[in-house]
Amino acid sequence: MPERHPEAVRSWLIGRLANYVERPPEDIDPDASLAGLGLDSVYAFALCGEIEDHLGLPIEPVVLWDLDTVTALAGHLMRRLAPPAGSDPA
Repeated sequence: MPERHPEAVRSWLIGRLANYVERPPEDIDPDASLAGLGLDSVYAFALCGEIEDHLGLPIEPVVLWDLDTVTALAGHLMRRLAPPAGSDPA
């Protein structure tokens, strides 16, 4: 089971994005535009598949373009991973 805290999700996304755009993870600015970093539509589809496999969250590629940064995408994924308000986390 992958770690599901914000920094782990953000770090995982940076690593995957770095792989796709062929840059070292430390060169990925989490607040830069995904398209500006070099993510294209083919890799966006692949990243969505990896997100579903890794976190169990289906996500459409259009969401990547709407959110457009690692920081925004990680926040979106964390909100989706959170238990519904009022539910028992146990």
